[in-house]
Amino acid sequence: MAVQETPVSRRLKTVKHIIIVCSGKGGVGKSSVSAQLALSLHASSPTARVGVLDVDLTGPSIPRMLGLDGHGVHQSSDGWVPVYADALGDGEPRLACMSVGFLLKKKGDSVVWRGPKKNAMIRQFLSDVRWGELDYLVVDTPPGTSDEHLSLIEHLAPVHSRLSAVIVTTPQAVALLDAMKCLSFTRAVALPVLGLIENMSGYVCPCCGDVSNVFSTGGGAEMARREGVPFLGSMPIDTELVTLLDAAESTDLSAADGRHDEDSEVRSFGVLQRYQKTSSAKILSAVVENLISTLPLVEHASTSSSA
Repeated sequence: MAVQETPVSRRLKTVKHIIIVCSGKGGVGKSSVSAQLALSLHASSPTARVGVLDVDLTGPSIPRMLGLDGHGVHQSSDGWVPVYADALGDGEPRLACMSVGFLLKKKGDSVVWRGPKKNAMIRQFLSDVRWGELDYLVVDTPPGTSDEHLSLIEHLAPVHSRLSAVIVTTPQAVALLDAMKCLSFTRAVALPVLGLIENMSGYVCPCCGDVSNVFSTGGGAEMARREGVPFLGSMPIDTELVTLLDAAESTDLSAADGRHDEDSEVRSFGVLQRYQKTSSAKILSAVVENLISTLPLVEHASTSSSA
C-alpha cells in the first residue's frame, strides 16, 4: 500500500537520512553530541550537506553550540530559511540549522507551552523549513520520551524508511537505566537504532594525558552488548571542546537582545574550523565513519521488516 503524501513528506523528499539523537535523561551531553555529529558529518565529505533540527523546545542549546546566537530566521515564498553555520565559507553553505532559539525575542526568554503548541511547532519545523537537498538531518530531541518524541515519530511516519536513532548515555548506572527506557521507546515505535554513544567516559588530563574515570567506564559498551545494539564509541570529557562551545556564545548586547550582528557570523564559521582541531573531533570522525557505513544496512533492515 502506497504511503500517503503529507506536507512533511513533500518537504523532506530530498533528505536522504534522518538521525534522531535521544537520551533517557538530561545532563548526558546529548546536545553536544548532536552538534558534534553534525560538524563531523559536514567534515566527512567536501560535498556533504547536513541539517540540524533542534526540537528541544524548552531548552534550545544548538544555536549557542554552533556559534549562531543572535541570528534570526527569514521567511521566503517557499518557507522558513534555516540559519547556515558555514555561511562565510568558500562555496555553497552546507550546514543548516533550525531551532526555536532563533524565534525568541531574547535568548533568555522561557518557552512555556503545552503539548498541542509543541506538536504544532515541530510540525512547522518539518513542513515549513526550506531544507533543500540534505544528505543528513540530525534531530536533537529533549531528554526522556515525551510529547516531542511522539510528535516527531507521528509526523515522520511517511519517511520512516529513512529514520534511525542514536542513543546517548553516560557510564553510571542511573543514566544507563534511563538509556534502557529510551531503547525501549525506539522498539515500541519501530525506530531502528544506529548505535549507542557513551559520553563523559573518563577525563583526560590536559597536562599529563592520564585518564581518570570520573563516572566509572564501560557501562555503555556492556549495555550495547547485552541488548544487541551497536556500540559506536566512548567520548571522554574534553576541556578543549568545553572551552570551544562556551566561547561560541555571543557576548555582545545586540545578540542578547535578539539582533543579528556580523561578528556572530565570524564566530559560527570559527566553530567549524576550531572543532576539527579538538581531540573530540578525532574520536567522532571514527564514530561517524562507522555510522555512515551502517546507515544503509539499518535502514534496509527496517524497510524489510516493515514490508
